[in-house]
Formats: sequence, structure tokens, C-alpha cells
Amino acid sequence: MGTMARVGGSGEIQPVSPIAMKIDGVAKVYGATATTPAVRALEPVHLDVRQGEFISCVGPSGCGKTTLLNIVAGLVPATRGQVLLEGTPLNEPSRDIGVMFQSPVLLPWRTVEKNVLLPGEIYGRDPEEIREKARAVLETVGLAEFLTALPGQLSGGMQQRVALARVLTYDPKMLLMDEPFGALDEFTREAMNLELKRIANQSNVTVLFVTHNIAEAVFLADRVVVMSPRPGRVTGVVNVDLGRGRDIELMHDPKFVDLTFDVRRKLKGDSHE
Repeated sequence: MGTMARVGGSGEIQPVSPIAMKIDGVAKVYGATATTPAVRALEPVHLDVRQGEFISCVGPSGCGKTTLLNIVAGLVPATRGQVLLEGTPLNEPSRDIGVMFQSPVLLPWRTVEKNVLLPGEIYGRDPEEIREKARAVLETVGLAEFLTALPGQLSGGMQQRVALARVLTYDPKMLLMDEPFGALDEFTREAMNLELKRIANQSNVTVLFVTHNIAEAVFLADRVVVMSPRPGRVTGVVNVDLGRGRDIELMHDPKFVDLTFDVRRKLKGDSHE
């Protein structure tokens, strides 16, 4: 598919990238057991994600955000529908998709560098082949001086930077993030948001980011997808036309504030603008 164009909020012509991922009617029902009835976790979800786009997904606890992310990652099978990456159905974990969870999931006995190199070992790649890329990515996330440090010697924010470097080292086509900064203090979270936005812009990686934090969702995203309580379904999409170069001061901008309230209204199911 060729690149098209659209008119942006400021009137300029902007390129429209091809679709990187299609979520086509994906639904999930967890089967009944001897002690529990069947649970409809996710109603059919339809969503096209374009190459290089940053999508935030917000919704109440238990609405199926993480279930959707796990289906996209190939970790959980869909009951209905399918996920396509560049037109190819995804039925299992793919090397083209990097996943980052709320916990950094680092091996405490391995150094920072060796934690980043671990997926390459699992994939059967020569560590020397990817070591230069790993060190370049660690420098990008500000950890060049901590190659030989162990995870227990790092702060929570630094551990999440290692986890981010680990997925970026292997040049994923898409990055899935499940509340990766939820356990961090507010200042560290802001710093990580700035770092993630900068890296996403620089690498043009496609991102699907799950969060409970409305301001975080708007700050990072090109579009915010709003989901209903369980069974989860998409109830609205908010376009975030704030440009790609963002800083914390943007949160004081009236347009930013209006967008956060738009997301909040959709979460409450209020259709009045």
C-alpha cells in the first residue's frame, strides 16, 4: 500500500503511513470451569494501527486491555477474530513484536548488558553479532555506564530502561507495553515518558501502550483508544493532534487539558461534548 496524505489540524499536508497491524474482530471468552461460569472478557475489537503510530489504550480495571495486548502478542489465543501484522496472521509470539510489562522481568544474576542480550541467546543469535547494537541502545536510554551493573544495583526507573533497551535491541516492528511505568514514582514516570516518546519518534517503531493514567495516555499518543467495562469493547477514539515533539510543559496547554477531559468523558460514557 502506498503512502497517502491527510490535512493536519494546522492545515499542513501530512503523510499517512500504511497499516502495520490490523485487529480484526478480536474477542475473548474464558471458558467455564467446575466452579466458575464462562466470562466474556472482550467483545469484538476492530482497530487499524499505522506504521510508526503511537496508540494508547485506556479503560477501567478488568476491561480487557491486558487481554487484548496478550492476544496481539500471541500469548493468549482469541476466541474470535484475528490479528494481522503487515497482512500476516499472528497466532503465536513473533520476533517482530517486543513486549514490555509493568515489571522489568530482569534476571538478578545477569548484568545489564547480559539481560539485554538474553533474547538473542534464546533466538540462537551470536552475542557478538548484536553486542554493538545492544550497547548503542543502552547508550540511547542513558545506561552506557551501567553495562556491568546487576539489576539490584539499579533504581526502578533504570531497571525499566534496561527492559526497554532489551526489546529495542532487536528492532521490533511493533512494541506492546502493559503499564510499564505504573509502579514508578511520578517524577521517574515523567522522565520515562519523555524518553519513550523521544525513542519512539526517533525509531518510528509502532507502539500499543496500555495505561490507567489519562494524562500519560494523551501525552504519549497519536490516538487514545477508550474501552468500556467488561466485556471490553472500544467505545471511542480520541485523536491527539499535538505534534510529535512534546515536553512536560505541554500538560499546561489548554488543548492538552481539553483532550484529557474528552478521554474522561468517553470513559464515563458521556457523549455530550
